[in-house]
Amino acid sequence: MSARATLATTRRVLSQLHHDRRTLALLLVVPCVLIALLAWVFDGTPTFDAIGAPLLGIFPFVVMFLVTSVATLRERTSGTLERLLTMPIGKLDFLVGYALAFGLVAVVQALLATSVAVFALGLDVAGSVWLLVVVALLDGLLGMALGLLVSAFAQSEFQAVQFLPAVVLPQFLLCGLLVPRERMNDVLEAVSDVLPLSYAVDAMRHVSTVGSLDSGVLQDIAVVVVAIVLALGLGAATLRRRTA
Repeated sequence: MSARATLATTRRVLSQLHHDRRTLALLLVVPCVLIALLAWVFDGTPTFDAIGAPLLGIFPFVVMFLVTSVATLRERTSGTLERLLTMPIGKLDFLVGYALAFGLVAVVQALLATSVAVFALGLDVAGSVWLLVVVALLDGLLGMALGLLVSAFAQSEFQAVQFLPAVVLPQFLLCGLLVPRERMNDVLEAVSDVLPLSYAVDAMRHVSTVGSLDSGVLQDIAVVVVAIVLALGLGAATLRRRTA
């Protein structure tokens, strides 16, 4: 792995994002708008405080998954990846460069969405706001890493989008947001226990309701970090130069 090649990829992706205003709007504005809509829908009820923090992590997760899976696939279908890999750059350099670029975007995304939710919409958070930002950032990075991973298995941008309901929707349904995981039947609870979004939601809920940085939330954060690293590693192992 070359630091120079990785940073060059990061600069190239950031430059592309800088000139792609629609993608930037999708990454930075849409999560804020969705949080605002949620607050307005449940205005005057305690529901927003109950589910606002978990959804503050889920919305960036979904958006980052969608954008990174399509963007990475576009590199293959356009032949850009094949040309890059003829140069002194490896697959891991490419993926880590992408991860760094979208990671920087995820930092801005987490800061914006959390600021809108807490300061503009009045989301009640028991813990510190910075910890909420950190967990929201990790949720966005998790979506990014899974998006990079699944892009290796898609043949077209349409197929990349199809992975959204296949990969994201089951995690959304089983993460404990709709029904507490301990109240699910044994099979669904067991499946939920191996899905990384479950731990991301648990961490967001813990920060918003309990607030303390105890062993439980640290364990949830550790699971999310491990899932991010594993997804990036598997993505590097399965990434192809071009579509078949």
